[in-house]
Amino acid sequence: MIPVTFNDIQIIIAAAIFLLGFMCVLFGAIVLITRGYSREVRTLAAHTARLGQKGMAQEVTGLVTSASELVASLNQLVKTANGVGVFLIILGMAMMGSGYWIILQIEWTI
Repeated sequence: MIPVTFNDIQIIIAAAIFLLGFMCVLFGAIVLITRGYSREVRTLAAHTARLGQKGMAQEVTGLVTSASELVASLNQLVKTANGVGVFLIILGMAMMGSGYWIILQIEWTI
């Protein structure tokens, strides 16, 4: 059996927390890049805008109301995806800082 000291356990915990924090930052950046305002959302917003203009030209109130609600929902979707990405980045930075703080608490013996 390999003897594991308290300092070894602290190093393992700090490394694990730091790596998990790095992964959270990486996933948060990926979410911000890919899920923010993707091509599909832009296409859907453009078609909805055209649909709303056509509805106003033909004075179809229900169509215009539905189109404006769809655009509002798309905006909320983008805000939610951005919020998740920012939360993951902040959580990852906090975890990386915690791992660094744990390393600073180790009493190194030479």
